[in-house]
Amino acid sequence: MADAGRVLALDVGDVRIGVAVSDERRVIAQPLEVIHRVGYGPDSRRVLALCEQYGTREVVLGLPLNMDGSEGSQAKKVRAFGDMLAGLGLTIRTMDERLTTVTAERVLVDGGVRREDRRQHVDKLAAAVILTQWLAAGGQTEA
Repeated sequence: MADAGRVLALDVGDVRIGVAVSDERRVIAQPLEVIHRVGYGPDSRRVLALCEQYGTREVVLGLPLNMDGSEGSQAKKVRAFGDMLAGLGLTIRTMDERLTTVTAERVLVDGGVRREDRRQHVDKLAAAVILTQWLAAGGQTEA
């Protein structure tokens, strides 16, 4: 498995960034928060602050690949954000995130969360799904 200690995962969108964090043993992924996008600088500084708070320099980015596995414009935006985070000294990993938002939405619906309340939870839950998949893959998978 990858290094010990916590790891952060991000579900990066144009409006919001869902954030999840693992436990120290990298077994459990927990939804953490939703960052409302303001710009690359402030967004990356918030991620860096969360990394410092949780004692990690490792971040897993959900990479939104097309269904055929190719990278589209959104994947390029995520990689650009990852490059900015790497410039701040963070170690960036990627994980194929296809259908994670659908999975997160389904969990919320099955859990009886009202439609109005789902938006504030779906992004951080999607980040937790991304992190869970990455941890289950042994922390080695790169999209």
